[in-house]
Amino acid sequence: MNFEFLSPLPMATRLFVDELPDYTIGRSVILNTEDRDDIEVKKGDVVIFSVNETRNVQGSQNANFEQAREEFYSLYKGNWDVNIIDLGEVLSGASVSDTYFAVTQLVAFIHDKEAISVMLGGGQDLVYANYRAYPQEGDMVNIVNIDNKFDLGNIELPISNNSYIGKIVVDKPYNLFNYTNLGFQSYFVAPEELDVMERMFFDAYRLGNVSSDISQTEAILRDADIVSVDMNVVEASFYGTSPNGFSGKQICALCRYAGISDRLNSFGIYEFDSKMCTPASNMLLAQMLWYFVEGVCARWNELGGVDELDVIQYQVPVEEEILVFYKSQLTGRWWLDLSTFEKEDNKLVHGALLPCTSQDYTDACNQKIPERWYKARMKYEI
Repeated sequence: MNFEFLSPLPMATRLFVDELPDYTIGRSVILNTEDRDDIEVKKGDVVIFSVNETRNVQGSQNANFEQAREEFYSLYKGNWDVNIIDLGEVLSGASVSDTYFAVTQLVAFIHDKEAISVMLGGGQDLVYANYRAYPQEGDMVNIVNIDNKFDLGNIELPISNNSYIGKIVVDKPYNLFNYTNLGFQSYFVAPEELDVMERMFFDAYRLGNVSSDISQTEAILRDADIVSVDMNVVEASFYGTSPNGFSGKQICALCRYAGISDRLNSFGIYEFDSKMCTPASNMLLAQMLWYFVEGVCARWNELGGVDELDVIQYQVPVEEEILVFYKSQLTGRWWLDLSTFEKEDNKLVHGALLPCTSQDYTDACNQKIPERWYKARMKYEI
């Protein structure tokens, strides 16, 4: 593997990990340092890289991950059976578009190896470059953004860290099937943005609703290809300036659920401004990474059609519909069958099953159609 736009980790990093105790992450992580040119990415690997690109960020920012990396390396491994590779930093190009191109090429390479990319940023507009790494023909893409706002922005203006989702929606080719926001706060969201989310049949969950039961987000994150975390969604006692947000425990739980998703192959943590960091901030980012990898190692490989899963089927008449639910006998997780309204020309290979919760089944039994099923149907019919 040889990418000219990758800056290897300095030898000081190698010296640091060599001094760590046995069984820490740093003692087993594969580091792309200056003295190595033999890094090989394989199926199932977790591949980390950072991108200090902030030119499209509204306001000044500096994303330095040296301390956070050291905190991550210093943590002890769980019962993990996955290789972790740290490729170092993607160099900023002469223009932001050059950086986007480099990120897209790198993520596409990692996915071609059937590995999992983990990007540390920089501006959250880098999600746009990540998204463009997905094939222009074939499966559609689901994005889950853990953020205190929607980042739809004004599509008439140049892309920024507050408008990249709007650009993803309108720019060809159209690969986006669903966008979900977890943790938005109403006072950071313009009313017209709420209207757009409704018209596009996208999903949005307020901070209070998510915080009251984090476990309900597992089904949402299970359906994601890309999960993006804006560090500003965390309350100020851990990072940033906003007094309200997820606690350290809650954001780590969300990262673990993201890792568990069999479908997900892109994860990123963004808007990490070194100037706003405390030692606790760096440790929190390290622990978020730890929980993500912990989730990856807890995957159950329940990705595929009904014939590939060990499930029990439940049919529930609701109004004029018959909703078909499946419950895994291995994990107890639930899905809704969408195949009844799948079009012949639809690109949604993954669309036959929609992850859901036991509460969705209970609601259906009480004659309430799950909202996510309704929105999925509307998108199929557009």
